[in-house]
Order: sequence, then C-alpha cells, then structure tokens
Amino acid sequence: MRDRVETADRAGTPGDLLLAWYDRHAREMPWRVGPAERRAGIRPDPYRVWLSEVMLQQTTVAAVRGYFQRFTARWPDVAALAAARDEDVMAEWAGLGYYARARNLLRCAREVAARGGFPATRDALLTLPGIGPYTAAAIASIAWDEAAVVVDGNVERVMARLFAVETPLPDARPELTALAARLTPRQRPGDHAQAVMDLGATICTPKSPACGICPLRTPCAARARGLAAELPRKRAKPAKPVRAGVVWALLTPRGWLMERRPARGLLGGMPGFPGDGWDGAGGPAPAEADWREAGAFRHTFTHFHLDLRVLAAFGEANPLRGEIMPGLDPQSLPTLMRKAHDLAAAALSSR
Repeated sequence: MRDRVETADRAGTPGDLLLAWYDRHAREMPWRVGPAERRAGIRPDPYRVWLSEVMLQQTTVAAVRGYFQRFTARWPDVAALAAARDEDVMAEWAGLGYYARARNLLRCAREVAARGGFPATRDALLTLPGIGPYTAAAIASIAWDEAAVVVDGNVERVMARLFAVETPLPDARPELTALAARLTPRQRPGDHAQAVMDLGATICTPKSPACGICPLRTPCAARARGLAAELPRKRAKPAKPVRAGVVWALLTPRGWLMERRPARGLLGGMPGFPGDGWDGAGGPAPAEADWREAGAFRHTFTHFHLDLRVLAAFGEANPLRGEIMPGLDPQSLPTLMRKAHDLAAAALSSR
C-alpha cells in the first residue's frame, strides 16, 4: 500500500491537485461554505453541517436540498430543533426514508442543546446519539478543521481508482480508509474531504468516469492500467427476499383511519394505515366494511422488497384500532403509505 501512495505522490501530489480543482469547481450547496467564503473568514455552522450529513445518508444531494431548506427555515439552529415536537419533525422528514435517522436527529439535537453546543472533535462527536464514525469525521473536518478521515462511497471509489485497489468491497474498506488517511492534509482538511466527495460525485462517477477532465488523471493508477470503469470491485450481493402484505385504507366521515407505528422498527414513529403483519406487527382489518381492491405495488426497503395490496373502503372506524386523521396531508406520510393513500383515494373517488 505504501508503494501505491508513494507512486501517486511522485506523479503529482494528488492532495494539491484536488484542492486546486476544488477551488475552481466546488459545488454550491445550501449547507456549504465554499472556498471563496472560507478565504473571507466565513466559518461553517456545525449545525448545518451535521443536519446535511444526516440527511445525505442513503440519499442524493438533489433529494436533500428542499428538505434542508425547509428544515433550516423552520428550525434555524440546534436549539430550535431541540424544542420541536416529535410529530412535526417526523412530518417534515416524510419522504426522506430511513426514519430512525429522524428520531436520532431529535435525540442528538436535544443532547447538543443540553451541552450548550456541538463538541469540536471527532471523538467527542461520537458520544452523541445517532452520530457514527463517518458523520463525526465529516463534522469535525468540515466545521472544525480537524484532520479527520472522511470516507463515504465517493471517497472509496476515488481511492480504489487512484491506487488501483482491486480487492472487492467491503473487504477493501480498511485499505481504502488507510489510503484516504494518508492523503488527508493538516491544512484545509475540510475542503479536502469535500473535494474528494465532489470529485466522486461529478467526475469519478460509478459509471463512465470522465477521466479526460479529472484533476487526478496523471497520478491515477487505474486510469494508467485501463481499470477505472471496473473499480471498485464489489462482492456479489444476495438477492433481496420478497414479502407480501396488505394495508386497509378506511375513509370515515371524519377522515382517514391511521395508526402511529411503533417508535422502533420499519417506518418507526410515522403514521400509516393498519396492515396485516408484513413487518412483524399488524392484525385484522380495522372495521367491518365493504373492502374493495384499490391496487398493488412493490416498494423496496434496504433488506427486502414488499409487494403490497391496498384495500379501501368507506365506513366507521373501530375505536380500538388507530385514530381518525381529518384533513390528512398525504405529503406528511412516508413514501410507502403515500403510495397506498393515492391508490385508495383514487379507488374511492371513482365509486
């Protein structure tokens, strides 16, 4: 591995090349303090860095922009978010998925507010709820200029290609992390981390990397060997299992019958239609009613596919099952339940 690093260093100091490229081509994002602003003495807000990093987990920049802007308009600092009602935050989060992140977001905001602010080191950040090694390193690096090693999928891809690491992921992660650490500078570590991520997102992309305009094209070992498009290699993933289930969408004179899902587990803490147990919970239909087929669809979770039937009906709610939600805004529902709502609403409106 040391030979790989030294070869790249002799070929043109990748760190310097990256920072020079970033100074010219850094992406503009609502949570980012760009190179010119940094030179003018503007410092990143750790709250905005933290919020964006949590939102970006398993999600794209394009999907996050609107959510981030709405969150920061409504809760402009960590104290405001800490004081928010759980249901308000969960409703704003709806559609971003991975709802445990929203629950941890609130837990972390309240802990930070109780401490009087975000800690300034990676190790201290790791003591906060919901903050793991990647997020802690990103906040410490970007907000506090600690030379912490930030490694996400973009960084792994850039390292694998720059040093022609052919070991498949996830086995290659320790080596790729060590290579990223070797390149992380003491000066401008936050800009360096964002430069590598920007490079992976815009030029060193998973498919058809634009090697001809890459600032690391000269020292890149994979490009020299004609391997760039093949790396990083990955172990074959097993096929996702498929589950089947039903939800009952009951529309009463006062609104839709919904239930609040348990805090832990799939769609934790979010409102949803009663179901038949596809998630290990559930029970019988919520009321005697004239159920009709509203449609079916497949929804993919991290670990399985769900084929879901939607049954819809007009009727009175069983008071022992769920609660009536008058004036329900479908946009406040998680994506799975919003799809079910749309099918049910269409089926009932046609009768």
